[in-house]
Amino acid sequence: MTFAATVLTLFPEMFPGPLGHSLAGRALEKGIWSLDARDIRAHAADRHRTVDDHPAGGGAGMVLKPDVLAAAIDAAPQAGPRLLMSPRGEPLTQALVRELAAGQGLLIVCGRFEGVDERVIAGRDLREVSVGDYVLSGGEPAAMVLLDAVVRLLPGVMGKAESGTEESFEDGLLEHPHYTKPNRWEGVEIPEILLSGDHQAIAAWKRRKREEITRARRPDLWLAHESGKI
Repeated sequence: MTFAATVLTLFPEMFPGPLGHSLAGRALEKGIWSLDARDIRAHAADRHRTVDDHPAGGGAGMVLKPDVLAAAIDAAPQAGPRLLMSPRGEPLTQALVRELAAGQGLLIVCGRFEGVDERVIAGRDLREVSVGDYVLSGGEPAAMVLLDAVVRLLPGVMGKAESGTEESFEDGLLEHPHYTKPNRWEGVEIPEILLSGDHQAIAAWKRRKREEITRARRPDLWLAHESGKI
C-alpha cells in the first residue's frame, strides 16, 4: 500500500524539492509513497485570494485565516494524522518518526506569517510538531525534514532492513564512528579492531563508542538512557 503524504502550503511549487532525489525520490518513483502538495490560497473566497489578517489584540505580523485554512484541510484526503509544523510543537524524535511511518499516510500543514488561528488547530485536531528550537520563515523546510525521516523507514526504501538499527536515536544513543578504505589516510589508520574479523569484539567497540559520544555530546540523551527512559 502506498504511503500517502498531503502537504498544505502557500508555496506548493517548493515540493518535492529535495524529496525528489536520493532515497525519497526513488521511493516516490516506485510508488512506495505519494506526495500531494496543495495550495492553501486556492480556498480563499475573495477576489484578492486573501489568506491572512491582522492578529486579534494587536501585535506584529499576520495570522493565517481560520476559514481559508479549514477549507483547505477539509478538502484534502485524510490518510492519517494531521500535523502542523510549528516551533512550539512537540519535538520531532525518531520515536515519533517510527510512529508516523507505521501509518498509511499523513497530512502536513505548513504555517506562515506569525502563525495559525488557534481555532483551526483545535477544531481540526492538528498535532503541532517542531524540528528544533529555532524559527523558520515557514513550515515547508520543516515538512521536508519530517517527510524525509519518515519515508526512509517505509518498507522497501532502504537497501537493507538493518541499515537503520544502529543509527543515532534508534535506541537512545548516537551513532558510532565510521571508516572505509583506504586503510591509512593522512597518517591515520582505521582502528585495528574493525579489520580483525572478530564480530563480537567489533560490536562491543561500536557500543562503547556510541556510549562515549552520547555521553560527551548529548548528556540529556545519556541521562535518559541511563535512567531507562529510552
